[in-house]
Amino acid sequence: MLRTMVLPALAALAGVGIVLQQALNANLRVALGSGAWSGFVSFFVGVVCMGVFALATREPFSLAAAADRLPWWVWCGGFFGAVFVALGLFLVPVIGAATFFAFLIAGQMAGSLAFDQFGWLGIPVRPVDATRLLGVVLLVAGVVLVRR
Repeated sequence: MLRTMVLPALAALAGVGIVLQQALNANLRVALGSGAWSGFVSFFVGVVCMGVFALATREPFSLAAAADRLPWWVWCGGFFGAVFVALGLFLVPVIGAATFFAFLIAGQMAGSLAFDQFGWLGIPVRPVDATRLLGVVLLVAGVVLVRR
């Protein structure tokens, strides 16, 4: 039951949370008069929340050991989070949340197929087949329909 109902429901809730995040950030942008500073505030609150979570879970952390053995590009995930927030700050008010997320999901699916096909960055290889390609085509068709 956990795998078939609860985990997908949590993933869907995370998706709703992302829409909520962008809507809140857009409102903060208007209130502060700055997209850059509203993005900064969003990330600052996120850092504080993750710090509390990390302390609450009491997971071990050794930055020095990780820094020595990991390639430089592993540390760049936050950059892409910042790009996502910055683009959302500027695009959601212009094109709307549904259109923004429709394009976002279409891009995620196309990128996901490529990462699965080639096993980039340690993702397990899952070959692209006709069914998966059809799924992306249907998502792109959904983008076209949502934009209307």
